[in-house]
Amino acid sequence: MVKRMTGLEVIEEIKRLPKKERVKVIEYARAVDNEQLSPDELVELIRKMVEEPDPGETKRLKEEIFRGFYGDEPHA
Repeated sequence: MVKRMTGLEVIEEIKRLPKKERVKVIEYARAVDNEQLSPDELVELIRKMVEEPDPGETKRLKEEIFRGFYGDEPHA
């Protein structure tokens, strides 16, 4: 059986990796971050944003939604 990990647990595991391996994780995360999100993923982020009481987190979610819709590639 596969144990599911929370995001925090994943981060703690990443911190334990040797620097060379952490760099690979960072590069992967940056590449994934550039991808557009699926409609379901966007809806989930919008739901979280609407329910979020913290203005700072709301702003971060808005930025994530924008990147998820358009991606990080420049558009003409």
